[in-house]
Amino acid sequence: MKHLHRRRRSVVAGFTLLEALIATTLMGMVLAAIGAITAQWLPSWNRGFMRVQRSELFAVALNRLAADLSASEFVTPNRESKLPIFEGTASAVTLLRSAVGPNTEPGLEVVRIAESTDRQGIALVRTRTPFAPFGLGDVSADQLNFTDPVVLLRAPFRVSFSYSSGDGSWSDTWHNAGQLPSAVRFLVRDSTTGRTLAVSSATMVHVELPADCAGPASPACGSQSSPAADAPGAPTDAGSEARGNTSRGQ
Repeated sequence: MKHLHRRRRSVVAGFTLLEALIATTLMGMVLAAIGAITAQWLPSWNRGFMRVQRSELFAVALNRLAADLSASEFVTPNRESKLPIFEGTASAVTLLRSAVGPNTEPGLEVVRIAESTDRQGIALVRTRTPFAPFGLGDVSADQLNFTDPVVLLRAPFRVSFSYSSGDGSWSDTWHNAGQLPSAVRFLVRDSTTGRTLAVSSATMVHVELPADCAGPASPACGSQSSPAADAPGAPTDAGSEARGNTSRGQ
């Protein structure tokens, strides 16, 4: 019986101690080779992933800026004021547009895009508040309580704004103007190097003047007419030219 039991134990499959050591050594060599290869391509993969993520972040931020600025509405704070709600500096813009977003109600909202500081440093933040007619007296947007902050860009990237009336020149401020700017330019800079990035862009404002200016010779426009319309050699109205020829003929 003892001899039979030993024979049964000898036919059981398994590894010897030498085979186990060889297998462990080979596994260690394979893992070391994989680790070496990973250490070479992982930094490059991280840099590529960060570039893609940064490009997507820039695209979202610039699309949001362009959408808000181009949708600016010519709306005055109250019926006594003739100036639209639009205040622009090199680092901040306050405008009024149609409400947009999944949690907003139909109507108008005042949007402020400005730099602010939090625990992570300087950031370009978009805030908003529902529009209601201002009271008499101070009509500055500083009296509004903006909520729903959304971070568009963070340091080291900074955004500077400039404004144009359509004559080709740009200004760092737009305040107390009788019309909205024709175009707004936003330059994205890397504050660590001071270099302006190629993703910088500009957008046209769809509405510049109040609806009253749609009529010919409207007194509400006053000096808000386009500079090109008053320039020498500008095309004249066909009806007025015809009336002038008739009067000269008489």
